[in-house]
Amino acid sequence: MKNSVQLIGKVGQEPEIRNLEGGKKIANISIATSEVYYRENGDKVEQTQWHRVTAWGKTADIIERFVTKGKEIAIEGKLTHKSYEDKDGIKRFVSQVFAKEILLISK
Repeated sequence: MKNSVQLIGKVGQEPEIRNLEGGKKIANISIATSEVYYRENGDKVEQTQWHRVTAWGKTADIIERFVTKGKEIAIEGKLTHKSYEDKDGIKRFVSQVFAKEILLISK
C-alpha cells in the first residue's frame, strides 16, 4: 500500500473530459473534503480542502458517464506532487491524485 490515498468528497465542478490521440480518455475533477471540529469555547469550525483528481481509461469513462457537480464520490489512487513556475516567475506547487478506482455514493 505504498503511496495510496482514499478520499470521500463532493465534486466541485463539472468533470473536464479530454480524448487523447490513440483513443485514450482523461478526466479531471476537483473534490472537496470537509472536517468539522469544535473549539474549547464551543465554536464550530469547518475546514474544507480541495483535491485535484485525474483519471484515465475506464475510470475516466465512469466519470464522464455518471459524475456531475455536487455528487459525493469516493476515490482511491496515488498522490503526486509537482512544481512549476507561473507567468510571473513564481514557483508554484501542486498536489494531485491519480484515481485508480471510483465509487459513486450520491444517488
